[in-house]
Amino acid sequence: MSLTLLAVFFFLAVLGVPLSVSLGLGTLSVLWWFDLPISMITQRMATSINSFLLIAVPLFIMAGLIMERGGLSERIFDAAQAMIGRFKGGLGQVNIASSFVFGGISGSSVADIASLGPITIRSMTSRGYPLPYSAALTLITATLATLVPPSILIIIAAAAAGQSVGGALAGGLGPGILLALSFALYNYFVSRKHGYGTKMAFDPRRSALALLRALPSVGAPVIILTGMFSGIVTPTEAAGLAVLYTLVVAGLVHREIGFRDVLQISIQAGRSAGAVLLILMVASAATYIFTIDQLPRKASSLLTLFDGSGFMVLLFMGVIFLVVGMLMDIVAAALMLIPVLMPAAVQAGVDPMHFLIFMTASLAVGLASPPVGTCLFATAYVSKLPMQVLVRAAMPFYAINIIVLIIVAAFPQIVLWPVSLLT
Repeated sequence: MSLTLLAVFFFLAVLGVPLSVSLGLGTLSVLWWFDLPISMITQRMATSINSFLLIAVPLFIMAGLIMERGGLSERIFDAAQAMIGRFKGGLGQVNIASSFVFGGISGSSVADIASLGPITIRSMTSRGYPLPYSAALTLITATLATLVPPSILIIIAAAAAGQSVGGALAGGLGPGILLALSFALYNYFVSRKHGYGTKMAFDPRRSALALLRALPSVGAPVIILTGMFSGIVTPTEAAGLAVLYTLVVAGLVHREIGFRDVLQISIQAGRSAGAVLLILMVASAATYIFTIDQLPRKASSLLTLFDGSGFMVLLFMGVIFLVVGMLMDIVAAALMLIPVLMPAAVQAGVDPMHFLIFMTASLAVGLASPPVGTCLFATAYVSKLPMQVLVRAAMPFYAINIIVLIIVAAFPQIVLWPVSLLT
């Protein structure tokens, strides 16, 4: 049954049918062919989104759109540039830092590129950085939003796996910081070696003014992270606070959006969230097929070849995650892989939270990789670079991603230590 479902799904996906529709039709075809109750698909779909936690998804998407439209992201970039932009390679570090902070508000990599991408690429090229390097760094740092709280993918994956959403968001912080520091270290040495970037004269007054202008914008991630990790608010409540706070800052402090803008943003956020949640709904129905077909048990039997080594199991799964992430939408990929591989990983001694975050970090590479990486297409569009040039420039960053994945697989405490702070 599972093979039939996957065959129909991939056949329709290759033909260009939307992934959610392909998966839904694949599930329906299996239910009909094997004479299973068709009503099961509607029951599973309705149950899967009947969750208070999932309300955080459209709210965080909306917060990111408000930041993009309301000028908050631009002010964050200006503040980072004022602090470290004057050093050799400094604008590259600004790119990394601003993506890290913005990802801590929007939870969306594509939103990062749409709002910060044109600003960072233009600023870097005007200061002597090659366009391919500037675009590649912008591309790869945008994927930090998939790991840095409040990652939309982590929220959906944790809800689907029955794990604590707050704990999973905290678990993503360790690998996110490690990845950002790795990018920063590489940027420092490359900039020094090739002489990237021109030094800017330090202007205390201009720097102080940029920091002052960005202060309200930077308050958003502080409120979100402090509220969630202190236990004062749930992730959903934090998402609501993020929308309210960014609305106040963009509308009343910066005065860059009005009522009509809010309506447009709400509609856009609803459409984006609807596409994500539709995938979640049909994936839950597909999970029913996987379960009755005992696919998780079959996967567990295959992984006994690794003799209970959690590290080797994760490395093997990492190859699967990287390949799947390069070929399909990572939300759909996560929802299909969790019910199949997570039980096998747990049986091999891998902590469920470690598995979820490692899977998320691996799939995130697919956002920046051909042939279907959404961030890759978005960066090519804003930078006006051919896809092959951008991919070639991003090769060292792909290598850094893989090295960090191996480190995260080998040292579970990178993920589990932040989680333990919440318990």
